[in-house]
Amino acid sequence: MKALEGKVAVVTGGAKGIGSAVVRRLVADGARVIIADLDRQNGEALARELKSVDFISCDVGCEAQVRAVIEFADRSYGRLDILVNDAALQLNKPLLDTSLEEFERVMNVNVTGSFLFLREGARSMIAHGIPGAIVNFSSTFAIVGSPGYFAYHASKGAIASMTRAAAIALMPYGIRVNAVAPGTTDTPGLHDGARDTGDEERGMAGFLALQPLKRFGRPEEIAEVVRFLAGEESGFMHGAVVTADGGYTIV
Repeated sequence: MKALEGKVAVVTGGAKGIGSAVVRRLVADGARVIIADLDRQNGEALARELKSVDFISCDVGCEAQVRAVIEFADRSYGRLDILVNDAALQLNKPLLDTSLEEFERVMNVNVTGSFLFLREGARSMIAHGIPGAIVNFSSTFAIVGSPGYFAYHASKGAIASMTRAAAIALMPYGIRVNAVAPGTTDTPGLHDGARDTGDEERGMAGFLALQPLKRFGRPEEIAEVVRFLAGEESGFMHGAVVTADGGYTIV
């Protein structure tokens, strides 16, 4: 029997990038996975490829749509064991160039979306008496600064703090809340950020120059950390923010 056989997971932002690698990793261990994402094309393609995957179009900042995803899990499978909050919006802009609208949009997707799924997912787990696992996505940008990405820095710092607070709040119910803080990982979002510099090739070269290992992380490497935090192997971990960054934050 596979380690996650019979478990039901929701992965936000699971249509591509690190999220899709997480979906594949959980499925490989036997979980039934529900992808919550606005990227219908990639999400539905992944669901067709992996037979134990459902796709639901969801704006994570919309309370009604978040509730609909959790209700789908309850109605279809009668349980929710694992929640992975991966959906995120990046914005490669410095503080002085960031508009209020841009800041609020990043915070709505990254922070409000994580909050809504945290709350609704936890309510489902508690209602069914399930000692579930919730894995949030913070970032090395919650630890260090950079010239750009101001709103993204703010949002990922908030998620690290939310993770610790939620871990304390949900500990009495047996629900574990932890986070992964990935470093620079080779995803579509990374290439988007490089294009935001005005020259994608030069932007990617600049990002690479900052990496101690002189390579980017792979989505599959981050997915392994998520799988660990979602499983019973990490049962003594509550409120941890685990960096997976190729040494970026130690040099």
